[in-house]
Amino acid sequence: MKVNKQILILLAIWLSVSCFAQENIGGDKTDVFCYTNPVTRDTSIAMRDHCIIKVGEKWYCTGTSMPVWTGPNPGVRLLVSDDLINWEHHSWIIDASKLPEDCPYNGRFWASEIHYIQGKFWLTINSGKVTDEDPKGMDTHSVWLFSSDEVTGPYNLVNGPLTPQYNNDATLFEDDDGQVYFYCSGGGLFQAKIDLNTGKLTTPIEKFLDKKQPGWPEWMVGGIEGPFVIKRDGTYFMFFSTWTRGYEVGLLKSKNPLGPWKLVSKEPIFGTRKKGYRPELAIGGGYDHLKFQDTEDPYCETGHNALFEGPDGNIWSSCHYMMYEKRPYPYSQTFEPWELTPQMGYEPVRYENGRFYIDEPTWTEQQIDYQ
Repeated sequence: MKVNKQILILLAIWLSVSCFAQENIGGDKTDVFCYTNPVTRDTSIAMRDHCIIKVGEKWYCTGTSMPVWTGPNPGVRLLVSDDLINWEHHSWIIDASKLPEDCPYNGRFWASEIHYIQGKFWLTINSGKVTDEDPKGMDTHSVWLFSSDEVTGPYNLVNGPLTPQYNNDATLFEDDDGQVYFYCSGGGLFQAKIDLNTGKLTTPIEKFLDKKQPGWPEWMVGGIEGPFVIKRDGTYFMFFSTWTRGYEVGLLKSKNPLGPWKLVSKEPIFGTRKKGYRPELAIGGGYDHLKFQDTEDPYCETGHNALFEGPDGNIWSSCHYMMYEKRPYPYSQTFEPWELTPQMGYEPVRYENGRFYIDEPTWTEQQIDYQ
């Protein structure tokens, strides 16, 4: 039996877009959102530490641009998407090539975030001053605060550095009473109150959790980073990441935005674990004795998460997904160029029994139905 070629083409197109269809079930419109991680597969927009914010009907994303480890990077990239599937470069909201030579924050631009608070967009960047003696700017690497009336900028410097020592991965949280809190990492997790208008901390910066905190689990000892705070039902929850066994996400909770904080779960609530990943760090850090089972996913990193409003209006988690070079069969052992770089991925977050959950990282097509 011959099948009309045009019909086959139309059928293929219909199948490719069917995940975005709207169905009427019992008179109620049901929307369908499909995605496959990693969502981005493009070396030109590869980033780590993705942080997404929804503004109007668009989503915007910042993070850590390439190169990450070998020296200064081009600045703070802004991505934009209309559908959370197709992402493109919008602009450099901080362009390192246009900064003056004596700029004190022209270094590595790690883990930038944008938060909408009190009618403005607030950008935190983590960077330092590049010199001949310190070509990566790590000796002065700390946090800088910028603000803008528009998510796309222009962003103006408010203050910096916000702390007197090395700090990284800064984030902001506004409580119900309008007080804003500042959290960051740097050999552990730190916290303080902040006045956004002046960009000054109004309480001393406090290190409240060390990566080798006595009595805390060993999966933190390699390093902890990337705090992100949200409040639900009168409880404050802090997501954070650790790279001890790959890249995993832990969860803390407190009845006060400045703690004391305690673990919600004795194990990470999300992430990937691979015994063969970065063994030199485990040996150098003295934690190569840890015993654990590899996860079944094809990733070596799924971490440094942040939360955002997803396509269904609920909370989702974003982070960078890195493919594992020793991934098992049936995954191809030959990498595509994009698979050698960090890419964006996300998963829905659910709140049950007084806490948040994120299911395991996915790598096949996922379908979310919502009304």
